[in-house]
Amino acid sequence: MAHIVEYKTRVVDEFTKLIKEYPIVGAINMENMPSPQLQVMRATLRDTVVMKMSKRRLMRIAIEKAKKNKPGIEKIEEYLKGMPAMIFTKENPFKLYSKLKKSKSSAPAKAGQTAPKDIIINAGPTQFSPGPVISELGACGLKTGVENGKVAIKEDAVVVKEGDEIKANVASVLTRLGIEPMEVGLDLVAVYEDGVIYTKDILDIDEDKFKQDLQNAATWALNLAVETGYPTKDSIELMLGKAFNDAKGLAVEQEIMCDTTAELLLSKAEAQAKSLAGEANIDLTKKEAPKPEVKPAEKAEEKKQEQPKEKAKPEAEQKPEAKEEVKEAPKDEVKKEEKVPDSQKQEGGN
Repeated sequence: MAHIVEYKTRVVDEFTKLIKEYPIVGAINMENMPSPQLQVMRATLRDTVVMKMSKRRLMRIAIEKAKKNKPGIEKIEEYLKGMPAMIFTKENPFKLYSKLKKSKSSAPAKAGQTAPKDIIINAGPTQFSPGPVISELGACGLKTGVENGKVAIKEDAVVVKEGDEIKANVASVLTRLGIEPMEVGLDLVAVYEDGVIYTKDILDIDEDKFKQDLQNAATWALNLAVETGYPTKDSIELMLGKAFNDAKGLAVEQEIMCDTTAELLLSKAEAQAKSLAGEANIDLTKKEAPKPEVKPAEKAEEKKQEQPKEKAKPEAEQKPEAKEEVKEAPKDEVKKEEKVPDSQKQEGGN
């Protein structure tokens, strides 16, 4: 008897020490956990998690002794359900829950097990031929019919609610339909951290949805900052772009000419001119008749005709000079004849 009391005291002291030492204390339900998988989980979590299992009464005594150092830890007692165990860690509780959830695997339901969640059978065809199976499905609360020679389930139905015991007939139908509602793995029921209890419904976060929510929140905050003119390192560039576009739009509207608005104003004026011409029935599409195209051969011929004219110019300039020389010679002779003495004239006459 003394040996048993000593053992219990040692267990209580061990739990009390772990509760005081670790900031994160969790309650786990080990029910329906196969021993081989439990050993694998222990080996996987050994570096980050300490897992201890004992009688619920001894764990409660340890919690009572540790509540002076951990205010609010007594709230974890109500989550010691099924075959309870406690885990102690310094890891983030949400990260811990995600790790444990990913390690779980599905398994068929057995009679007498507790449903971990609502077990739903969806409407749709089955592979069963009409017969006694119709009454078996009906006993589970399912509405059935016959389609294309096979039994079909007409409506979705919850056959076992969360926390209820799974009956033998329901377990048989689930197995025949290939539905495996049970999860084999460590079931983290609740976690204590800094006086707050996080239950599994809080810890169970859809990571993809959470990331999308964060992205949406960031986008909404950025839009709000831009619209309200609140400058930040993320919004300042968008605000400058918005201010530039607003100023540009105002300048075009008020017809203020600058480098940025010149092209837009010209386009605007052109559009107005076309609109006015349309109202005045003026056809702006008429153009001057195109000049006849000169073929390359004709152009070459024109160049040949132009070249002699250019060469003839120097000859025309030299001819007048030659004529002047011819005219000067007779004038000199006349002058010489005029200067002949009268005596020579008389001799010549004799």
